[in-house]
Amino acid sequence: QVQLVESGGGLVQVGGSLRLSCVASTRAFSRYSLGWFRQAPRKEREFVAASRWTGSKDYADSVKGRFTISRDNDKKTVYLQMNNLKPEDTAVYYCALRPGSFGSDYLRPPSYDYWGQGTQVTVSS
Repeated sequence: QVQLVESGGGLVQVGGSLRLSCVASTRAFSRYSLGWFRQAPRKEREFVAASRWTGSKDYADSVKGRFTISRDNDKKTVYLQMNNLKPEDTAVYYCALRPGSFGSDYLRPPSYDYWGQGTQVTVSS
């Protein structure tokens, strides 16, 4: 069992920045691929960003150029740096892990084995 704990969410004004963190309780962190998803009220959970253990990254079109996913294998932590935040970024953000890598299935929540409880991000206009 892998436990994930997100933090760093909060209230920010339009154009502001936040950095989300997700700490994983696994020694094999460096061999896991990682994803960030978000879910707004009344909406489906949507893909935000992914980082394969091999190093490649993918982003949703809506966040490209604004969000950056990164990882610190020593701290067993994945980050989501969010810049130039917009009201439509308001959501609960979840981190997710899976062993190894993935192909096109990085977009789908079922591709991930472990999930955190989420952290709220609210962008005020």
